[in-house]
Amino acid sequence: MTHTQDTFDLEDLRVICRALPGTTEDVKWGADLCFCVAGKMYAVTGLESGGVSLKTTPETFAELVQRPGIEPAAYVARYHWVSLAEDPLPLPTEQIAELVRESYALVRAKLPKRVRDALG
Repeated sequence: MTHTQDTFDLEDLRVICRALPGTTEDVKWGADLCFCVAGKMYAVTGLESGGVSLKTTPETFAELVQRPGIEPAAYVARYHWVSLAEDPLPLPTEQIAELVRESYALVRAKLPKRVRDALG
């Protein structure tokens, strides 16, 4: 199902990510904006190409890659990362926002306890 009335862009992604404790932004590989918690990436978007890549659970990964506009992410699919195409938007904005929060939670959960505690 394609949701064409909704838009999701870099600023939407920034708003969602900046609301998550300890999030930092960094440009890597020349043209990719990475959102990290304690130095670990949980969301990546192409500054020129758009779209967004996120970490998911194995179950969510298996479900999402069956949908048009969502693919296993290059290089990191084995860690259950997916890439969502920018045009057309493959999911409603709120569902993308939930996937961003889930990705953050998955990455944060793997951090040492003292680091997680320091994030609040």
